[in-house]
Amino acid sequence: MNTTGNAHHVRILAVLFMLGFAAFPIYWMFVTSMTPSSELFAPFPRLVPDWSQLGIYLEVFDTIPVTTWLKNSFLVAAGTTILSIMLAVLPAYALSRFRFAGLAILGFALFATQMLPEAMLVVPLYSIFGDLNLLNTIPGLVLANTAFVVPVITWIIKGAIDGIPIEIEEAARVDGCSRFDIVLGIIIPLIAPTLAAAAVISFFHGWNEYVFAQTLISSENLRTASVGLASFVGELSTPIHSVMAVGVIYTLPAIVFYLFAQRYVVAGMTAGSVKG
Repeated sequence: MNTTGNAHHVRILAVLFMLGFAAFPIYWMFVTSMTPSSELFAPFPRLVPDWSQLGIYLEVFDTIPVTTWLKNSFLVAAGTTILSIMLAVLPAYALSRFRFAGLAILGFALFATQMLPEAMLVVPLYSIFGDLNLLNTIPGLVLANTAFVVPVITWIIKGAIDGIPIEIEEAARVDGCSRFDIVLGIIIPLIAPTLAAAAVISFFHGWNEYVFAQTLISSENLRTASVGLASFVGELSTPIHSVMAVGVIYTLPAIVFYLFAQRYVVAGMTAGSVKG
C-alpha cells in the first residue's frame, strides 16, 4: 500500500515538474517585462515580478498597435485552421478508402511538399500572388499558410480514418447514404478528436508563421504579431521590457485556444469508454 502511495506521489511530482518546466519560459518573460531596467543585467536575476512595473502593459497598448497585430494574427490563424480542415478531410478520405493508380506517388508528393523550407517558396508565391492581386492581403496570407499545412494534416486525418471499420460505411451505403453523406454524418463525428488535433496544428502554424507574413504583407495595419515582435529588434537598441510584455500578450491567445481544443480531444477519446 505504501509502495503504491509513494509511486502515486512520484507521478504527481513528475507531472508538476514537467508543467513547471513547460510554463517557465512564459513566467520568465513576465518577470523580465516587469523588472526595472537597473536590474535587467544584474549578477543575480530577479525571480519574482516587480509589480510597480505593471504599467508597462498599459504603455504597450498605448504606444504600440498590439491589438491590431493580434487581430490580424487571429484572422490568419483562424482562416488557416478552417480552410485547412475543409480542404484536408476529403483528400484524407480518398487516400484512406480508394485504391487507384498513382496512390503511392500522390502520398509521397504530399510528404515531399514538407521537404522544402518556406524561404524557398516565398519567391514563386510572391510572383503568383502578385498576378492574382493577393499580395498585402489577409486572404492571401491565409492561402499561403493553408498550402503549407494541408499536406500534414491530410496524413494525420487519413490515419484516423484508417482506424474506422469499413463495415460501418457499408451499412450506411445499404441504407442509401452517399459517400458525401457518409463523410459528413459518420466519418467526421468519429474522427472529431483528430480534427481537433489538426486544428491545433493549423492554428499554431498560422499564429506563429513569420516568413510569409513578413514577405507577403507590406502594410503596417496588416502586420501580424510575429512580424510586429520582430520589428522591435534594432541595430542599436532593443526595448526588452516592451518585447517581453508583447511576447506574454502574444502567447496567451494561443494557450487559450490550445486549452479550448484540448477539451474536445479528451472528450472525443473518452466518449466511447462508457456504455450507455
